[in-house]
Amino acid sequence: MKHFSIVAMAFLVVGLVGCNQASAGGSFNQQARLDSLEKDFKVVKEEFEIIKYALDKRGISLEQARAEMEADNKVWDIPDEDSPVFGNTKDPKLTIVEFTEFQCPYCSRIAPTMKELNNKYPDKIKFVYKHFPLSFHANAQAAAAASIAAHKQGKFWEFRYALAPHSRELSDSMYIAVAKEVGLDIEKFKKDMVLDSAMMARIDKDFQLGVKVGVQGTPNFYINGKRQDRFSPDLVEKLLKEAK
Repeated sequence: MKHFSIVAMAFLVVGLVGCNQASAGGSFNQQARLDSLEKDFKVVKEEFEIIKYALDKRGISLEQARAEMEADNKVWDIPDEDSPVFGNTKDPKLTIVEFTEFQCPYCSRIAPTMKELNNKYPDKIKFVYKHFPLSFHANAQAAAAASIAAHKQGKFWEFRYALAPHSRELSDSMYIAVAKEVGLDIEKFKKDMVLDSAMMARIDKDFQLGVKVGVQGTPNFYINGKRQDRFSPDLVEKLLKEAK
């Protein structure tokens, strides 16, 4: 209700200014500007009513919407740490951080797009992979552990893209088959992929970082620290052109 009172106050100010100018012999042009201002306030009030209606249908308040907007506009400092990194690590025009997992079907579908971007812009973009296994995906953590084992042999990205099409077939035998496909030392891989407490802590570190920066699902992308809800190759192209 306080926002309606602000609008009402604005109308009151218009009225007072109009009275003062009239008493001082204000010109016709001044009155026209005041009439235009009053019209603008009417438009603002109508638009506010529409926004409030839309928010009510979503079941959120204006304050919650403001918090969402602030979160979307916030620029986060997301450290690489021991995450897999690909591309220009020294002076990239863009840094794309991807919070994702292997059982998510949407993550599987976008993996080829990410591979194309990897291949197209290795000199302009730094790509960072962060694990964000969702709790209702029973195989997501084990798949993350397998990819970390591949990372220890320097072949995370090869493993990631080879495993991506198999989001519905995740199992130890699948991880081993993919490891053979990308040329890993299988015995070392089997030892390193064990989902023990240390491995779970490594995965959870990424997950908690994601929670901190506002990840709400997978995949979530951050470009130069800013969350992008509508990530696409076209957006990447646009930001590359705008980058200095």
